[in-house]
Amino acid sequence: MSLIQAIVIAIIEGLTEFLPISSTAHMKFANPLIGVSESPFTDLFEIVIQLAAILSVVVLYYKQFFDFKKLGFYFKLIIALIPAIIAGVLLKKHIDSLLGNIEFIAVVMIAGGIVLLFIDKFFTKPVIHSQDSVSNKNAFVIGCYQVLSILFPGLSRSAATIIGGLAQKLDRRTAAEFSFFLAVPTMLAASVKSCWDVHKVHPEVFAKDSMTLLAIGSLVAFAVALIAIRFFITYLQRHGFKLFGYYRIILGSVMLLLVWKGIIHQ
Repeated sequence: MSLIQAIVIAIIEGLTEFLPISSTAHMKFANPLIGVSESPFTDLFEIVIQLAAILSVVVLYYKQFFDFKKLGFYFKLIIALIPAIIAGVLLKKHIDSLLGNIEFIAVVMIAGGIVLLFIDKFFTKPVIHSQDSVSNKNAFVIGCYQVLSILFPGLSRSAATIIGGLAQKLDRRTAAEFSFFLAVPTMLAASVKSCWDVHKVHPEVFAKDSMTLLAIGSLVAFAVALIAIRFFITYLQRHGFKLFGYYRIILGSVMLLLVWKGIIHQ
């Protein structure tokens, strides 16, 4: 992976991580188009820059994250994280196999897009309008929705958890923000595990040059994500999900066509 390739992938990650359009799908689609081959370092890079992008949440919502008087906030995140940890441990082989299947990811993109076309009509009467009103039960159910994004790469962790929040009668902003908050411990756990797994099998990946690319990619993803979060919250409150649904359907269809034409190889 070259420096330019690393920056391009990091920009894509920062732009897409918090939108309901699957950052994983975008990176898997972009890699072959810009000449990035699958490798242990590529896999590690994608996970770590996701964490870097998500850490922008801690900066933007620092008052929420560092208000130690509200321990219930942290407890709810732990409860919501449990289903993903269990699924990640039990289904690792399943997850790894699907992450390499671009055709499957494209189909999931299209299916998720169709759902987003109608999601605004499904949940029209929210009753929870703040994070303080989110119960432990709400948090656990949202965490269960997050598992869907693990089982079906390309679904989008953001989309799954926001829809889970809406299903629990959170309003759009509260659902999106809880999704952001939950992403922090989720991706932290995923990054630590990924680093450990790669280090055990491919310690050469942690050479100085590779770590330089990882650092630059992380900084770029973090900076871009700061902007993307602000945009998404504002847009979501005003316009809902329909545009993201159309985008997913179009992109997923294009990627299927490229796979079928042999332009992108599985």
